[in-house]
Amino acid sequence: MQDLFGTTSLIVGGSSGIGRAMAGLVVARGGEVILAARRRQMLDRAVEELGAAARAQMLDVTDPAAIRRLATSLAPASVDQLFVTAATLAHGPFASQPIDAVQTMFQSKFWGAYALCQAMLPRMRAGGSITLVSGVLSRRPAANCAALGAACAAIEALARGLALELGPGLRVNCIAPGMVRSALHDNLPDARRQAVFSATGASLPAGRIGKPCEIAQAAVMAATNGYMTGAVIDIDGGHMVRQYASAV
Repeated sequence: MQDLFGTTSLIVGGSSGIGRAMAGLVVARGGEVILAARRRQMLDRAVEELGAAARAQMLDVTDPAAIRRLATSLAPASVDQLFVTAATLAHGPFASQPIDAVQTMFQSKFWGAYALCQAMLPRMRAGGSITLVSGVLSRRPAANCAALGAACAAIEALARGLALELGPGLRVNCIAPGMVRSALHDNLPDARRQAVFSATGASLPAGRIGKPCEIAQAAVMAATNGYMTGAVIDIDGGHMVRQYASAV
């Protein structure tokens, strides 16, 4: 990965988890970051940890007006990399999963990314990049995850379509993580969360679940590799080749 001196990255969802790890890596490579998220306390803590190279913007990605306000607050052609990691997830059996929970997930994970990419176009510097985040469930489904898999597939289709339409001025790629130890799973009771992490890790060729920093490494690589666009990169511990049944 190249150095990022003189560049500015907007990281949506940058106050925690994968987005926070992206911010740390960008700053370590000399870049400046704008962190956008909806929780002020977490934003302030992240900015304090990152130092003078970081600044914060409050943003709810489910609010199109807030997205437009954020974009218009930035100077034209002032952002080199846009990373979109913010999302609300929804799991559950298809037959009983509430439609409003699925709609909320699509509003944050898909429509938020869609609106951000559109609103930020005039703010992106020529030769810059957009990096979205989906998930391996788009192509290797699991029980009780039909809606999440569909949202991830929509994100990947958006990335490919935008790579074609916005090139060569902008490159667009997508990172597809497997299970990662992050705050997205904090809604589960501690014992249940640890059981899920352990069982999933044991089923993977890597023998464990992922870390936010490992996803961040792939995202920054995609953002800075000038010959990469329209790609979906699996960082999943081998999820795409895992064996669900015992070997015979």
